[in-house]
Amino acid sequence: MYELIHVKGDSYYIQSPTKIGLVRLGGNDVCLIDSGNDKEAGRKVRQILDSEGFRLTAVYNTHSNADHTGGNKYLQKQTGCKIYAPGMECDFTRHPILEPSFLYGGYPCRDLRHKFLLAEGSDAEYLSESVLPEGFEIIPLEGHFFEMCGFKTADNVIYLADCLTSRETLDKYKISFIYDVDAYLKTLERVKLMQADFFVPAHAAVESDITELAQYNIDKVYEIAEKIVETCKKEPLCFEKILQRLFTEYQLTMNFEQYALVGSTVRSYLAWLKDTGRLKVIFQNNMLLWEG
Repeated sequence: MYELIHVKGDSYYIQSPTKIGLVRLGGNDVCLIDSGNDKEAGRKVRQILDSEGFRLTAVYNTHSNADHTGGNKYLQKQTGCKIYAPGMECDFTRHPILEPSFLYGGYPCRDLRHKFLLAEGSDAEYLSESVLPEGFEIIPLEGHFFEMCGFKTADNVIYLADCLTSRETLDKYKISFIYDVDAYLKTLERVKLMQADFFVPAHAAVESDITELAQYNIDKVYEIAEKIVETCKKEPLCFEKILQRLFTEYQLTMNFEQYALVGSTVRSYLAWLKDTGRLKVIFQNNMLLWEG
């Protein structure tokens, strides 16, 4: 863990719970794509930088989830590097309490205010083409989070952030986090058609062909959507009952963190299914019920 691995040319990644991209920029200068999940991750990244004689100039965050921005503050304080994040993700990176607040739908209780959902805030600036290293390209990857993006380097290596989940993780945890189901599916359809020498997803193996994994993720979305529709066809249900039945069906364990993450995702599925006409809502005894 926390090993520097060469991909191609000047493109590398640091193997960690969330893969961190590293790109050499010339001389000893490097930039990172994301920074890991906390101060300790930042410290381990700094040790790699020091051992290689690298000078960190910037961190380009793909999005604002805590496991991608948690090392920002430490690395910025230690190296003086710039931090960049796209659009709304920049606001969440500056004010990380927004993440657990959004997931919970109100002020998050202490059970949700921990490093896995609440990174330390960093002095981030808005990402734009003008601040990219030469040869870099921003790739919009909406759906998983608000304005998530990936990056393509001059080596024809694409860093895909969280737009894909490994087969093993999907098979184990069943429901991966999605903010906008429609945008997510459109992103995956575009990813299926992308050509690159290597793809580096944050939570899956590096591949030269990502098509099969992208399709597996697409299939899982439709599987979950179908299960929700079939559940609501049997009888009108409130959100909590739908969530309970999904947890039971998939043999998931409920805790505050999973309630927030899976719950937010299920709400996104419900919104998408309503907007596409597959579900409708009724209000009965002052309760919102979903009906197939």
